[in-house]
Amino acid sequence: MDALSDEELVAQYRLAPAAERSRRILDELFGRHRAQVIAWCHRLTADRTRAADLAQDVFVKAYSNLDRFRSDSKFTTWLYVITRNRCRDEYRARAARPREAPEEAMADTPSPGNEAWAALEAADARTLVRAMMDEALDEMEKRVMTLHYGHDMTLDAITAALGLTNTSGAKAYIVSAKRKLNAAVKRWNAKS
Repeated sequence: MDALSDEELVAQYRLAPAAERSRRILDELFGRHRAQVIAWCHRLTADRTRAADLAQDVFVKAYSNLDRFRSDSKFTTWLYVITRNRCRDEYRARAARPREAPEEAMADTPSPGNEAWAALEAADARTLVRAMMDEALDEMEKRVMTLHYGHDMTLDAITAALGLTNTSGAKAYIVSAKRKLNAAVKRWNAKS
């Protein structure tokens, strides 16, 4: 089964009668991507303790929708979309929950140290990068850059996922975005 592509495994699974569908095929298919889905969940939520639980939810959703997978994209692209949507749902649910801490817990909170300042500086850097991207790049360039550098998607996967039809696919957007961002950085450095 190792020699079969993900898409071929899905096809084999679909061809088997419902009563005979092989758990072995599913174990192989999902086992190939378990670590990657957990890594995606961690990257998208920045919550290590929830990443494995979210990944489990992703595989349940993928299993229940496997018959809806269209072979016009790669299986990993389809799986990533499910992962991204599940993590967004989790983020929205967490944002809606109230977060009050008891006064006793607040009294024992240590003053911010180097880690807090480092986190603030990192947040400032992310804000600056987002501002430069918003100023310099068009929407498609931002999407391609975010998928490639933020979510570690390959250029071929991005080209397929976004349905890009230009000759160079996502690579053309990366090259253009890098050129524009370099110019934005030079302008920013000149102001400083």
